[in-house]
Amino acid sequence: MIKQELTQKQQQKLSPLQIQQIKLLELTGLEIEDRINRELEENPALEESSDAAPESQEEDSFSEFEAEDNFSQEDMMLGDYRTEDDIPDYKLQQNYHTEKTAREDIPYSESESFHDFLLNQLHLKNLSEEEMKIGEYLIGNIDEAGYIRQEPEVISDDLLFQYGWEVPVSTLQEVLQIIHEMDPPGVGAANLRECLLIQLKRKEPTKVRNQAIRVLDRYFEALSKKQYDKILLRLNINEEELKEIIKEITLLNPKPGNTLESNMVTKMSQITPDFFAEIINGEPVFNMQERSIPELRINKEYNNILNSYSSAKGKQNPGKSETFEFVKQKVDSAKWFIDAIKQRNVTLKKTMEAIGHIQRDFFLTGEESNLKPMILKDVSELSGYDKSTVSRVSNSKYVQTNFGIYPLKYFFSEAMLNDEGEEISTREIKAILKNCIDEEDKSKPLTDDLLVKELKAKGYEVARRTVAKYREQLNISVARLRKEI
Repeated sequence: MIKQELTQKQQQKLSPLQIQQIKLLELTGLEIEDRINRELEENPALEESSDAAPESQEEDSFSEFEAEDNFSQEDMMLGDYRTEDDIPDYKLQQNYHTEKTAREDIPYSESESFHDFLLNQLHLKNLSEEEMKIGEYLIGNIDEAGYIRQEPEVISDDLLFQYGWEVPVSTLQEVLQIIHEMDPPGVGAANLRECLLIQLKRKEPTKVRNQAIRVLDRYFEALSKKQYDKILLRLNINEEELKEIIKEITLLNPKPGNTLESNMVTKMSQITPDFFAEIINGEPVFNMQERSIPELRINKEYNNILNSYSSAKGKQNPGKSETFEFVKQKVDSAKWFIDAIKQRNVTLKKTMEAIGHIQRDFFLTGEESNLKPMILKDVSELSGYDKSTVSRVSNSKYVQTNFGIYPLKYFFSEAMLNDEGEEISTREIKAILKNCIDEEDKSKPLTDDLLVKELKAKGYEVARRTVAKYREQLNISVARLRKEI
């Protein structure tokens, strides 16, 4: 049976301007420059305003939490296009700046890629055409740490299936041995043990180095588990001799791939701060990055054409009507883009000001212990934007302070209560936990249970599993692996 019925539902649809806003908010400073240049090339109705005066520092500054809002809150309720987890969680900190240091961008240095460095060395070797191809393939399989994780048998099978090359395992091992002789020492190893052995064998032989080779060759598992008693017994040496052996091993590089830039994405990218934090009259003041972003406007000729067609509406022939639609589309697109750029700048300013207002003490001192608990909701309530908008602004955006460059994500952390009932940042607890571990007796390192007691004595009630989680986030090993003789 077929029947008709009416239903009523509320549905939110995004306008073209809102879609522009979503995309532009997520772009970094360098990406927005590229986006503007591309729009100028593609849309003839959009042009640079050559007679526009540059904005003054007072116009860029937003030390007072008063940025003019030319758009509605409804425009910023854009939905969950990107979650809070998508914000990168890492920190770039360089203590190169003082209060009097001139403001300048700090890019990643661009250098020869790790794989190119190895290929250049390979091409200097006197190899046959087949050996050269095998060497290039092996180098292509070296990961960022400098290792070739695949077994020679697996690589031999891959060469057969992918390229039809029948390469014996013995030939692969011969070429691999050539790679082991390259710089940096240890490159092309299958695992950490082999990597360290390669480096030791390339050094001038000494009694300590020979003993270190023996330890790595025969007792690597005991060494990795810090079972020093077993090594002392097997080698029939004293603790002082073992300390010298361990010292020799710790001087080696466990990740030879880190010697040079091995990631091409990192190599080609650079981090440029989007904001600058300065201390003026004892208060943090934030300024937007002064970039070569042009002032945009509608092309006068296109605007005049649109006006003339509009005034002569109804009189034009079909051909003129098509021209009118084309011009109108380009002009509307240019207007949308200009409004979206203006809105992006206002949104970034107000969000950065909200973060700076909450984390005022940190921007004044640079002390991690002064970071207050802050989540997306806190910034959302202060700035007036939706949490999803704050998340997009925080994504891949950086602020340069007198103490280094920080991603905005760095300032977000959850809250806990101390014994006095005060809210403290989880980042503060991590800092105290790290300090406890740094000051421990390395011959008797603190277990997680003992760390709980240490934190409790300092006024922080933290569960054992939480201590273990924070320790792992700080990349700190368990007590057994931190033990030293």
